[in-house]
Amino acid sequence: MDAPTPTLAALQERLDYAFKNPALLEEALTHSSRLQDDRGAAQSNQRLEFLGDAVLQLIVTQSLFALFPNEREGGLSQRRSALTKGSFLAARARELGLDACLSLGASEEAAGGREKASALEDAFEALVGAIYLDSGLPAAQRVVLALYGDLAARLSGVEEKENPKGRLQEIVQPEHGNLALRYDVVATYGADHAREYEIAVFLLDRLLGKGRGTSKKLAEEAAAQAALATLAESGKEADLR
Repeated sequence: MDAPTPTLAALQERLDYAFKNPALLEEALTHSSRLQDDRGAAQSNQRLEFLGDAVLQLIVTQSLFALFPNEREGGLSQRRSALTKGSFLAARARELGLDACLSLGASEEAAGGREKASALEDAFEALVGAIYLDSGLPAAQRVVLALYGDLAARLSGVEEKENPKGRLQEIVQPEHGNLALRYDVVATYGADHAREYEIAVFLLDRLLGKGRGTSKKLAEEAAAQAALATLAESGKEADLR
């Protein structure tokens, strides 16, 4: 059996997982463009990506089901989507260093294929599929959850970034109800064709934050993000519960 290349050996160290069948790892990292240049190359990672997507969905679903015992189906689905969507997986792939490990064709390499989110997402899913075939579901689950880390913390970061209004509502609702937050336009700037809004978010009559944006929706999200940042810095989030 050939020894793994230094790059792939380092990857397995970061995974804390050594492949019994290294060919699976090589396949997981082989972009379809590679086959255009090297007919003798292993098949691309497309089939492993298909398998890995299903395995990843199961791992995340099971973990969220246990982590949020009182959450309804809709909420669980939203959280699973946040932890399995393309941009999130591409970010995890970069953290893991998969960009340096990809085997690309010359044209794809020249086109910046290592930085493409779609290629990184596919490689991450293919890697999960490869581990599943190599050692089964428990091993894949161990590796995935180690890479994800604290799921609640991951979700908090994703939700604050992508849905700050929802995150802020989630914080205040248990103590103050669904109608406690209010978003008011406090100023507008620019001509009609280039309008910018400034919006303040209040908890009852308490100002939590302000934000600006080219639409009311964007300004509200900016205000909610400012409120979350202020609460996190002051350590007062618990006071709102």
